[in-house]
Amino acid sequence: MSIDKDTAAKVAKLARIKVEPEELDALAVEFNAILGFIEQLNELDVEDVAPMTSVTPMRLKRRADVVTDGNQQEKVLSNAPDAREGFFAVPKVVE
Repeated sequence: MSIDKDTAAKVAKLARIKVEPEELDALAVEFNAILGFIEQLNELDVEDVAPMTSVTPMRLKRRADVVTDGNQQEKVLSNAPDAREGFFAVPKVVE
């Protein structure tokens, strides 16, 4: 895949990055270099490579998936400007 000047301008707009028109050619070249590197990575055979969390073998810290702080509906809703039937009430914004 090759990125041209127009595509670089579209990407910059989508990323909300202001790029001067005279800099678009250089940006397109950078994008093409990045895509070339990604294509090189795609050529690697990683079928037998196990997923890692770090370069040194380690297990991620685990914890029990339990609710530790709950049943505070009234306390939470006490801060709401308008609460009805146990929920936050908001003004209608769509007609």
